Parts: sequence; structure tokens; C-alpha cells
Amino acid sequence: MKKFFMKAIFVSIVITMIFSNCIVVAAAENQAFDVNAKAAILMDASTGTILYEKNIHEALPPASVTKIMTMLLTMEAIAENKITLQDKVVVSERASSMGGTQLYLEPGEMKTVEDLIKGMAIRSANDACVAIGEHLAGSEEGFVEQMNARAKELGMENTHFVNTNGLPAEGHVTSAYDIALMSRELLKHKEIHKWLTTWMDTVDVGIKNASTQELVNTNRLIRTYKGANGIKTGSTSEAKYCLSASATRGNTTFIAVILTAPTSPIRFSEAAKLLDYGFANYSTTKVIEKGGSLGSVLVEKGKVPQANVVANDDLSVLTKKGEESKIKKEIIIPQSIKAPIMQGQKIGEVVVTLEGKEIGKIDIVSEETIESASIIDILGRMFQRMLGH
Repeated sequence: MKKFFMKAIFVSIVITMIFSNCIVVAAAENQAFDVNAKAAILMDASTGTILYEKNIHEALPPASVTKIMTMLLTMEAIAENKITLQDKVVVSERASSMGGTQLYLEPGEMKTVEDLIKGMAIRSANDACVAIGEHLAGSEEGFVEQMNARAKELGMENTHFVNTNGLPAEGHVTSAYDIALMSRELLKHKEIHKWLTTWMDTVDVGIKNASTQELVNTNRLIRTYKGANGIKTGSTSEAKYCLSASATRGNTTFIAVILTAPTSPIRFSEAAKLLDYGFANYSTTKVIEKGGSLGSVLVEKGKVPQANVVANDDLSVLTKKGEESKIKKEIIIPQSIKAPIMQGQKIGEVVVTLEGKEIGKIDIVSEETIESASIIDILGRMFQRMLGH
């Protein structure tokens, strides 16, 4: 009896140890990794899906990460033909007096828009930001108003800009989430990638003190991380070390934002850790490109008998790796639609599902305007049908 009792106790202890170990392992497996920074986010650039977050809506000083918005407004002005890369910008006294990281521009000298973009994107030049802001809005204050207006349009609810470059200023704040939003928007401008991914370049500056400035990219991930293609670093004594980093592999682009990291090496290593997590676990499938043909729809009483329909926007979906084959696409369009039809008018939808759950949707629109048929048009068609055409 005693032997049996001792055996029972031993088995009980072993089972308890095994069970305890299982709990520890399970807890370790389920514990989310931490990022050594005050705030951080990992976002899929195609869909805006958030894959990791830490204090993502806390308003914090962003330092030179601010320049993402300055570059965004510059690229949008180029896209809208308001300015060109070859336009000459006259450097003001104010722009030349910025201090901090700069191109050492002198009052009265003229630089091209392209030179100033290179200065912002590669060296993080404060004077270049003010010069381009004044050129676009007439004053730095006017440009800052535009920055805040654009931030509002993008849904950047915890952002307030005070200047163009991120130099320390009371009330100049944004959040990790908001930075990811404006980073995502900037990456849509393909031409900016040329400068975001440039490691070294030169710019000739100065009038009295002419010199050739060697530019070295402040984002070292451009050289060390596979697929890195942006975006912007920042550091001040208050903001500490900040970074918005992006990388693309195949169809997948991720944006990792780090705010208030304790050291410069840590901001890069933590951003790389976030990007690694994204690429290891997720992939983006491009379902259709903007303008992609999706067939045609019969047009009732139209000048032409059918309307070609296209995708109104790009449609990509993010899935866990291995689930790509489970994606299903449904094109929903009516058999016919009555004229008149305007170009860009919504005709239907493309809906993407994964195991029955909707994971993406875009509008299908008419590729062209189709006017209503006149009596002459209708009689002409009837006549052609009678003749067997």
C-alpha cells in the first residue's frame, strides 16, 4: 500500500511538472514580441493593415521624420504640374538660417527643385525644406498650413506641424500611426523612390562660399536591409531616435515606424525586426491594377451598344503565407445599364474573399462616357438589323 501511495505521488508530481512546462511553453509562444521604443507600428503599404502596434496614437515629437510630409506635398505639386524638377528656387535669408543638418544654402542663390528634394531625402537638410515650402506656398507659415490640411485629409488625427523640417518646436507632434499614413501616401509617388534609395550623391551650393556637398543617406537600412526603399530618419534630444522605414519584396511592401528609440542603432534594428516579422508571416497578392479591364456591360438606349468597364483603383489583399490559394475574386456587374453613362460612373464591384470573409473590395467603373441614343441612332440600328448587319 505504501509503495502504491509513493508511486501515485511520484506520477502526480511528474504530471504536474509536465503540465507546468506546457503552460510555460504555451505562454512563451503566445507572448507578442516587444519593440525597444516608446511607439512603433508595422503597416502593410498596399492595404493599410496594421500587423504590429505599440502606442501608435500617442502624440510625440517626430524630429526630421516631419520631412515626409514636406516631400509628399512637393511630389503632389509635381504630379499636378504646379512645379517641375527643373524649376529654380530662390533661397531666402530665412531658409539659409535654419541650422542643424543642412545643405549650407546661401541667401539669393538659386537651386532646382530636384536639388532640394535630394537634400531633403538624402541628407535631411532643414534649409532645403524651408526653401521648397516658401517656393510652393509663398511662406513657410503658409506651407505649414498646407501640411496640416493634408494631414487632416489623410486622417492623421494626432498630428500638428509647426514647421517644415522637424526642428524642436512647442506643439510639433505626430504619432506612429499618422507617420505610417503619410509614408504610405508618399510611396505612391514612384519618382521619389529614386532619391529615397540613393546612398550617396552630390549637390553644388553657395555663391560666396561655393562648394560641392557630399550627400550620404541618413537611413542606413538602404544599404543593409534587403528590399529597403525608404523612408526617413529623425533625431533630436527631445524626440530621441525616430525612423520610418519601408521595404519591398515581390508584391509586398511594409512600413515600420519607430518613435523615441534610445539609440540610433536600436531604431534601425527594431525597424528591421518589424519588417522581418512582416515578410516572414505575410504576403500581398495583387488582384487587379487600376484601369484593368473587367469586361463590358450592355447599354440600353445608348449611342453605342456596350460599355467597357475597368477597375477604379488598384486592389491588393494581405494574407498569411500559405493562404494565397484560398483567395476568391467575384466580379459583380449588371447585365445591362441605361444610358447616359458618365466616364468613371460606378457600374459594379470586385469583391475578394478568404474562406467566405470579405478582405477587399473596389468599384468597377465605366471606361468612357456614353450618351443616350437619338431617334436617328435608334432608327439607324433598326435599319441595319433589317438588312442583316
